[in-house]
Amino acid sequence: MSAVTTIIGKEWADVRRNRLVLSVVLFMPLLITAIPVVMLAVMSRVGINQSDYEQLGPLLDNPMFAGMTPVEAMQSVLASNMLVLFLIMPVMVPVTIATNSIVGEKLTRSLEPLLATPISTVELLVAKGIAAAAPGIASVWASYAVFLVGARAFSASDRVFMIFVDPMWLVALLVLAPLLTVMAVSVGIIVSSRATDPGAAQQLGSLVVLPLMLLLIGALSGLFQLSGGVFWIAALLVGAADVALVRLGVKLFQRETILTRWK
Repeated sequence: MSAVTTIIGKEWADVRRNRLVLSVVLFMPLLITAIPVVMLAVMSRVGINQSDYEQLGPLLDNPMFAGMTPVEAMQSVLASNMLVLFLIMPVMVPVTIATNSIVGEKLTRSLEPLLATPISTVELLVAKGIAAAAPGIASVWASYAVFLVGARAFSASDRVFMIFVDPMWLVALLVLAPLLTVMAVSVGIIVSSRATDPGAAQQLGSLVVLPLMLLLIGALSGLFQLSGGVFWIAALLVGAADVALVRLGVKLFQRETILTRWK
């Protein structure tokens, strides 16, 4: 454990020194938190006209929004669907750290001494995985707490605010978000162990965000309604993918091959 904690401390020190990675870690949560809060604030002050309300169309079919005023319904529909953005944080933050943690060390000539130490491959990947995953999980939970403060201030009614603390969001943030973090870290390690350029590694790793964007687009277009069942199904699928990706990551991370191929 001492070796693992030492590597974790080293990884976090590298993050603080890397301005690009640090900007993603700090700026992404702020941006994603601000979007739904600003939407709530604008709608609470400007109001909603009938035409805007009618454009929500099939989104209003959800029983959660039945009997609401136009302002309440607009706030509930748009802001609650925007909460899907919070599931991007546990993907973007870890994948940025994970992809840079291996290929970035090659460029700084710090990978060879690390791989030459007695630490096992599993211990090394666990340390790097925790170092990448912890900021992602912490950022999404902290951002959600900040959002709830803003939502409490700008929600049109208590009924609107209760939409944002619905149990399905607890499933999304407490179950699905950590599983997405594991997936992002695994993809980041796989891509980073095979790539030789940090920029290319981060671009490939960022593709893991696409399913979440499809989830957001599908919810906003009315193709399906977000619910606890949807998030539980997503959690099961992501959990199964995590098992396969973790095994693949350990298999592909061959220390001697990486050193030989990159020299």
